Amino acid sequence: MRAVDVIASKRDGHELTPEEIRWFVEAYTSGELPDYQAAAWLMAVYLKGMTRRETVDLTLAMAYSGDVLDLSQVVDYAVDKHSSGGVGDKTTLVVLPLVAAAGVTVAKMSGRGLGFSGGTLDKLESIAGYNVNLTTAQFYEQARRYGIVLCGQSANLAPADGKIYALRDVTATVSSLPLIASSIMSKKIAAGAKGIVLDVKTGAGAFMPTVEEARALARLMVDIGRDAGRDMVALISDMNQPLGCAVGNALEVREAIETLRGGGPHDLREHCLTVAAHMVRLARRIDDEEALPALKAELAGRLADGAALQKFRTLVMAQGGDVRMVDDPDRLPRARLIETVPVAADGYVAHVNALDVAYAALELGAGREKKGDPVDHAVGVIAYLKVGDAVTRGQAAFTIHANDEARLAAARRRLEHAIAFSTEPQSPLPLFYDTLYG
Repeated sequence: MRAVDVIASKRDGHELTPEEIRWFVEAYTSGELPDYQAAAWLMAVYLKGMTRRETVDLTLAMAYSGDVLDLSQVVDYAVDKHSSGGVGDKTTLVVLPLVAAAGVTVAKMSGRGLGFSGGTLDKLESIAGYNVNLTTAQFYEQARRYGIVLCGQSANLAPADGKIYALRDVTATVSSLPLIASSIMSKKIAAGAKGIVLDVKTGAGAFMPTVEEARALARLMVDIGRDAGRDMVALISDMNQPLGCAVGNALEVREAIETLRGGGPHDLREHCLTVAAHMVRLARRIDDEEALPALKAELAGRLADGAALQKFRTLVMAQGGDVRMVDDPDRLPRARLIETVPVAADGYVAHVNALDVAYAALELGAGREKKGDPVDHAVGVIAYLKVGDAVTRGQAAFTIHANDEARLAAARRRLEHAIAFSTEPQSPLPLFYDTLYG
């Protein structure tokens, strides 16, 4: 097979065979093909698209380009979740302990953040000593012993995706539905889950700005998963305003702990209960979607009786973290400078720009501009207001947590314009817009 023939076939709009796709992915991953030929192929895919069958073949080729976890030695039916990122999305820190507290073993590999989207590993590393680097043997053993594990992705898990994603990032081919969907789903399939719940964000603070675009991506991923033999659920969730209040690593860990204690922001609590209920439904092989309210009520009970919090303590302890930071979140990293940004007018909140909040946190040092940048775990923003809230001039809109005066000033300037007000009452935003099953 010749790379130029495969490139030309896709350039001319033809459907590639499974053998062509598999060969191209294997050849590029092994270093046999140069970046310039892979880049040409990616641009052809970007411009001409892929059929559902081609996208499934691409996903499986990337999934099986390295190690594939076999969780059957730990649990008969493994469930996993994936969130497409967002502003203040600390749901994994709440959802995994919730699901584990319901008796479902959860073994998840997560990633670091890039840009304004905070990574789960960065948040967990706010807890002193927490070890995100487990061997595969340690991963299996912890899942077997404690029923919960949350660590970094193995370097050899879907290595083709790592190479291809890095090339997409510098060739203007990121925003291609087949390439996005295959990237996400290849890692989920390689991670060994049989049931997968996708949380696809839409709005100003999401990769997919409209519900229609988010639904198209979610449908494609559900179809890929179904064709690959997985049970799938995709939730289309709102990201026009931050989820919860906290945006920033240690601040989000603190808010997750508050939620696990039975408190926390209402939107974060409801969001996590919904995602967790879908995961438990899949794990228990319950076909009836009408069982979800009862499952949510059961999981709310795990928050109320402390079982979910105890599972989080177990997770932290098992991976070497300082459990005292869970018991007393004041021990978490704290910023040196704290300043409140007040509401500018009486009225009602019409819009909270999630992207402005995200970039304020990024300017403070909570995220990273490029791979490998350090993050400041202590800094971030607390956003108190939601669309529809009635407000009075002078009340707190944001609290900035900073370790640098200049960074604080830059964040303040951005946040002063992050909220739009109305003199008329406004309807709250929905948490979810749609649910897709497969």
